[in-house]
Amino acid sequence: MEYNELVERFEMGEEFQFYYKNDSYWISQNEEEYFLTRERDSFSQSFESSRELFVNGKIDDKTILELWEEIEF
Repeated sequence: MEYNELVERFEMGEEFQFYYKNDSYWISQNEEEYFLTRERDSFSQSFESSRELFVNGKIDDKTILELWEEIEF
């Protein structure tokens, strides 16, 4: 999957699990917010839009795009 496909599919309502450095993460949403969550300890970042999640959501101080080559689905 390409990064742009992930963003488009997420904006259409799909949720995704991915792995980074042996940790599992979820990007998910409800009617009001969008979330980037680390499964291990349920640490979650919430955002008002999917765009904000992809711009401001951070793992190890980097965005999903910056980590793209290291992420596994």
